[in-house]
Amino acid sequence: MNKHYYYLLDVFTDRAFSGNPLAVFPRSDELDSNKMQAIANELNLSETVFVGEAIAPACYPIRIFTPTMELPFAGHPVIGTAHLLAELDMAKRDRPLTLKADVGSLMVDYDHDLARFTAAVPVEIQASTLNQATAEELLGLNAGEISSEPVLASCGLPYHLIELDSQEALGRARPSPKAWSEWVSPSGYEQIYLYVLEKSSGQEHSIHSRMFSTEGGVREDPATGSAAAALVGYLAEAIPRPDLYQWRIRQGIEVGRPSLIFAETERNDNASLIRIAGQAVIVGNGTLYPRLRNSH
Repeated sequence: MNKHYYYLLDVFTDRAFSGNPLAVFPRSDELDSNKMQAIANELNLSETVFVGEAIAPACYPIRIFTPTMELPFAGHPVIGTAHLLAELDMAKRDRPLTLKADVGSLMVDYDHDLARFTAAVPVEIQASTLNQATAEELLGLNAGEISSEPVLASCGLPYHLIELDSQEALGRARPSPKAWSEWVSPSGYEQIYLYVLEKSSGQEHSIHSRMFSTEGGVREDPATGSAAAALVGYLAEAIPRPDLYQWRIRQGIEVGRPSLIFAETERNDNASLIRIAGQAVIVGNGTLYPRLRNSH
């Protein structure tokens, strides 16, 4: 009987039962795509990661699945996998790690209790199918509570970025399924990322955010590293910034799973390197028996 071992982690947090849950199968070479998708659907977490056999020292291929599809890239799976591989001694915290996802090679380094990856591709910015008025309709907000024109940005996974004028408005936002089908779905990109820029001094600024997507209805994600990468990449391009800029992004408060994402952008040859960092904790492990037959 084949047994498939996995670990459960909470990511972008330093304590259990907060942050974004994740399942990681650290040895998954015997699994094909159909079994990976079936397992992700069975576990029903926002993402499940399958780690392949090392293809070079400290270099592992990974595949990322939601309950219904495979993703080219997602942030909290990369951070959680990096922490787990270090705990299992499959990676060393004093050496670089490479995780090869469909989007490309994600370079990871460790800094005390943080794992940090560099986005594999530069940010890509396009026009959104939303404007300020339709974003207000989508979120059930008042006129003037959307601060700027929404844009579509991606570092491997696209998001409609919507800036709000206050944390109070952010807390009241409730996406309308009807408006979603009218204004978001036609774009082909079913993720929106709401954010509020806080007034800060110095190099480090604060952002409060929420992310919604459609998978079995409109759902909210407690911590979204790929959206954070798209957002800070967009901000680095849209607003003149110093060569190095750092962000603290707080997410998940509205769903009772507070999360903290560290992000930075660094100008390099007229482009911006985008780095996302976070903590993670292991909260459990388990075994699946996918070939277990019914005894009747």
